[in-house]
Amino acid sequence: MNMQTEDNLHFSEPERIAWLTLKLIADLGNRSILRLVRHFGSPTAVLRASAQDIDAVPGLRDKAKQALLRRNVIRAPRMEWDCLKNEGIRMLCLGDPDYPVNLANIPDPPVALFVRGRIEPRDLVSIAIVGSRAASPMGMAFTEKLSMDLAQYGVTIVSGLAVGIDSAAHRGALKGNGRTLAVLGCGLDIEYPQVNSGLRKDIAASGALMTEFPLQTPPAPGHFPQRNRIISGLALGVVVVEAAHRSGSLITARMALEQGREVFAVPGIARHYRSEGPHRLLKEGAKLVESAEDVLEEIRPLIRPSWISDSGQERPMAPKPQLSRDEDLLLKSLDESPRHIDDICRSLSWPVAQVTASLLSLELKGIIKQLPGMYFVHFRNGTC
Repeated sequence: MNMQTEDNLHFSEPERIAWLTLKLIADLGNRSILRLVRHFGSPTAVLRASAQDIDAVPGLRDKAKQALLRRNVIRAPRMEWDCLKNEGIRMLCLGDPDYPVNLANIPDPPVALFVRGRIEPRDLVSIAIVGSRAASPMGMAFTEKLSMDLAQYGVTIVSGLAVGIDSAAHRGALKGNGRTLAVLGCGLDIEYPQVNSGLRKDIAASGALMTEFPLQTPPAPGHFPQRNRIISGLALGVVVVEAAHRSGSLITARMALEQGREVFAVPGIARHYRSEGPHRLLKEGAKLVESAEDVLEEIRPLIRPSWISDSGQERPMAPKPQLSRDEDLLLKSLDESPRHIDDICRSLSWPVAQVTASLLSLELKGIIKQLPGMYFVHFRNGTC
């Protein structure tokens, strides 16, 4: 079974509890679970496998084999399942139709995500923004503005809910009335950091909190590098705002490169310790960011809708993209004649933020095309 591309798979409750059982076995890591499920075809088959069959799994370490055979779970899986339901936490398994597509395509996607809130299809267009916990006021203000501007263009903001730059990124998305996803390095029932308790609630209402760690898992140092691969994996690119020479933000940037994502960096004051990380990334070829447009220019070509062929011709049998009410109204105001964004705003009597968000969404869906000077045209069959 190709778990990463299976798009019609719905797991029953017993199958989900089987996934959860594997997650709760001490000393059985994510990569080991991936190997096992890919070898046997399902988590239920893994749990039914004999010692001889498990021993035959290629690349599986002895420690993982023994952990599986001992079934040394940290808590009873059925009890954990009931706790998740009582807490309003959903468990997304690799292969679920609404498992994040970007994340499913990294080399080691989490076999399960525990989610409070909602993950939506539009979160495919996501940018991660990370940086120093000991951020400067200037860095915080820039991050919040960048995040707010991107959110108003319809981009989902991903970060790690840490104090400093992460918190500013989430707040900016919320101020822009956009969506934001927070990836935690602990269980969803752990209030960490406590100072962000109110922000957590706002994020769950306008996006999602998520983690690969079961309930009651503390925020141990070793969990954060694991979390960082999810932050970069969810996004099309990672923006580093402020970071010391050695920081978790640079780990996230490295993981982004390994996953084939774009890496962006915000320049800072020369020779300041907070600037060391971004400046190092810029020297290595990261894209310089001074505004939201610098990010948007890079991610526009990365979106290639499934209903548009490589030649730009519409696939005859492909499903038509679903449009929101705003997108439908805006599209009706466009044709093959270029129209300036100011003219569109006047004709619809909409604020600029509402128009730009719908324009970007339509452009990413391959329906309209932006021309130089902020002119837009309806994109028909690959021609304008």
